Amino acid sequence: MQGSCKIQATMQHAETFQFPPIRACIFDMDGLLIDSEDIYTRVTDEILARYDRGRLPWSIKAQLQGRPTQQAYDLLQSWAQLPLSQSEYLAEARALQEKHFPTTQPLPGVLSLLETLTKSPSKPYVALATSSNSFSYDLKTKHLQEILFSYFEDDMIIKGDDPRIKSGRGKPAPDIYQLALDTINKKREKDMLEKGAAKDPILATKILPMECLVFEDSVPGVEAGRRAGMRCVWVPHEGLRDQYKGKEGEVLAGLTGEGRYLDGEDAMGNASRTNVEDGILLRKVDDGWGEARGSLEGFDFERYGIQAL
Repeated sequence: MQGSCKIQATMQHAETFQFPPIRACIFDMDGLLIDSEDIYTRVTDEILARYDRGRLPWSIKAQLQGRPTQQAYDLLQSWAQLPLSQSEYLAEARALQEKHFPTTQPLPGVLSLLETLTKSPSKPYVALATSSNSFSYDLKTKHLQEILFSYFEDDMIIKGDDPRIKSGRGKPAPDIYQLALDTINKKREKDMLEKGAAKDPILATKILPMECLVFEDSVPGVEAGRRAGMRCVWVPHEGLRDQYKGKEGEVLAGLTGEGRYLDGEDAMGNASRTNVEDGILLRKVDDGWGEARGSLEGFDFERYGIQAL
């Protein structure tokens, strides 16, 4: 009886919960910062055309976004049934990627958003958490280092082949976003120690997951952010948005079942997390932890307690 009353009180608290200001922003890359998702589609379509498989539909494309290479290949091959081994397919894909990836460009609103965060009196930490491996990352970003990726310090860039991420724990698992926050807090601790702060105040004021804002374009990526206990801004491609029309609430709550194979989920992948100690419920439809946007242009900084000059 006592436990039931505590949970009920928690649910009531959640309905009136006021979010703290955002102190860290963590960005996905492909399809969020740069137009590489369209290039991925172009590469796949070129390979499919070679074997008379038509074009990649968004119903399949939606499942590939944000996935590690092995998972993405398995999903694609189960649909396309290409007469290629995995190594043959990846070799063809890499050749086309080497041709097209150096043409990537920033997406609308990205540069303005990052510039504002950099100059904000709030001084939020900024990190990048991408599923792309180091080779792919370099192809896509080398020509954009000065105008875009200079906003991210080297140690604030987490890639999909980071050895600290266990095999099979790519998005929608929360690991990459948890690692990004851990990296941010370690940098913050180092910065504060250098300024003479004591250890106890540093630990007492560490950045919490709910003080982090994840920027994502993919559905598995949003789920990864929500599983990490963070707030999310979902900026889907128009084709992806159409695939989830009417299900936006489930996407923003991370309840589309993308991570049903992960530990702690039921057969449908619809389990929610209850954090009774903090008095809030996580991963509920319309819980206010997520926002969908058409682009990053005109971003509402005030909504997240970020000061913008």
